[in-house]
Amino acid sequence: MSGAHIMVVDDDARLLRLLQRYLTEQGFRVTVAPDAFQARKLLNVMQFDALVLDVTMPGEDGLTLTRALRREGQSLPIVLLTARGEPADRIDGLESGADDYLGKPFEPKELLLRLRAHLRRIAPVQTGTPRVLRLGTMEFDTARGLLSGPQGSVHLTGGEAALLGVLTRRPGEVMSREEIAQALDMEEIGERAVDVQVTRLRRRIESDPREPRFLHTVRGKGYVLKPGV
Repeated sequence: MSGAHIMVVDDDARLLRLLQRYLTEQGFRVTVAPDAFQARKLLNVMQFDALVLDVTMPGEDGLTLTRALRREGQSLPIVLLTARGEPADRIDGLESGADDYLGKPFEPKELLLRLRAHLRRIAPVQTGTPRVLRLGTMEFDTARGLLSGPQGSVHLTGGEAALLGVLTRRPGEVMSREEIAQALDMEEIGERAVDVQVTRLRRRIESDPREPRFLHTVRGKGYVLKPGV
């Protein structure tokens, strides 16, 4: 985790300087960009471990950029920053493909803690979690967040891998939305955020997300993962 490369994208030059200095002092490598256009240019030539994006930027905004990066196959953790901190706005952020949503103003230490949490999730997982989980013709490598199948391999996003990792530790056992939200540090956003992450994950692991084979809803109770052939 120490030495991870973070890109921060925000049109507020003062905030960029503050975050670059603070995160560098905490052991990260930090690259900054003032807008989505410059961020795209950097993504084409450099490797990053996580992105921190402002939502309300001139030109392409943070939500649009997040959606585009997910469509292009970028799986690294994305934390959105915005002055719009209502629960509905946070849900919009998660639905765009972001892994986290932090309302302005915020303490830099809170961003630091969230970044560290997301980076831990994409690092090798806890002892006791199966390294490889079979989902029909697919396999999920829990250490690398890599989903492989007949159509090739894809890296799950930080949020998708985190949710699958939580469910993998309790296969066949119903987990309430509250339990999942707590495990994913989403209690502040609420159970709706869990539903959003489940929907995103089903698009990855189910041939027909409307008729799930592996990740089932248990009405009134929560969700259960039933891996197997």
